[in-house]
Amino acid sequence: MPDTDSNTAAGFVPQSSIPQISIPPISLRRRVMDHVMTGVAVLTVALVLLPLFAIFAYLVYKGIGSINLAFLTQIPKPPGEPGGGMANAIVGSMVILAIASLLGVPLGIGAGIFLSEYGRNRYGDIVRFVSDVLNGVPSIVIGIVAYGLVVMRQKHFSALAGGVALAIMMVPTIARTTEQMLLLVPQAIREAAYGLGVSRWRTTLSITLRTATSGVITGVMLAFARVAGETAPLLFTAFGNQYWNWRTDQPTAALSLQIFTYAISPFDEWHRQAWAGALVLIVLIVGAVAAVRIAVKHGTLAGA
Repeated sequence: MPDTDSNTAAGFVPQSSIPQISIPPISLRRRVMDHVMTGVAVLTVALVLLPLFAIFAYLVYKGIGSINLAFLTQIPKPPGEPGGGMANAIVGSMVILAIASLLGVPLGIGAGIFLSEYGRNRYGDIVRFVSDVLNGVPSIVIGIVAYGLVVMRQKHFSALAGGVALAIMMVPTIARTTEQMLLLVPQAIREAAYGLGVSRWRTTLSITLRTATSGVITGVMLAFARVAGETAPLLFTAFGNQYWNWRTDQPTAALSLQIFTYAISPFDEWHRQAWAGALVLIVLIVGAVAAVRIAVKHGTLAGA
């Protein structure tokens, strides 16, 4: 038999001596309200996702029939001739977006680092204001600016001019997103690095930025997805091309330009190819964003 007195003296309290607290049941009104608000939240999510799925489904319905090997490997045929494809436009879009990323991503991340770590002053306020204003400027205006900065100097349209226009559009989104992601990094992490004798710039690049890598890359992909389908800036810069072009200093085809050209044409075959091009463009954007997200999740880009 256990010694009850010794257990009590040693600090053990019998369960029978613990007062039982009765928890009142949740009222019917609160349960009903919980289910109602949960249903409202689910409904709002469905309303947000419904247009996306509807657009994608309609693109598949209209464009899947025109996608074949010729569409992906051939250049456009002359008006009135059946067949042909948008291979040159697909490659041209990749080239222009690569140029835009090479120019816009470093500038945007650098601006975001400045705003977060060194921009708590008048200069930082100016940069934030300019970024917010630039983020709301119509894309066609940015195209005209790129036309004056690049095309007028080169004396001809080019893929480089198109990349510059798209890079200008990417910078404010990346800068503001990077700033917010870096501000979410706890200050204690920076102070720990300072305590170990790490310089401020090294702490910013090797610790703070590395900690916020996932969020920064998300901002980069948001900017990439935004500019990938732009047409107006490319009308003034890349201009378009019906043939293969591998040079960055010459007019270059792009999917958005080709879709625009085909959509306003009077030919039914071009209309069908425009739908197919729109579907390919959406798939390329979704595929690129998904690939980067998977790489970040598995630590390939985040360095985890």
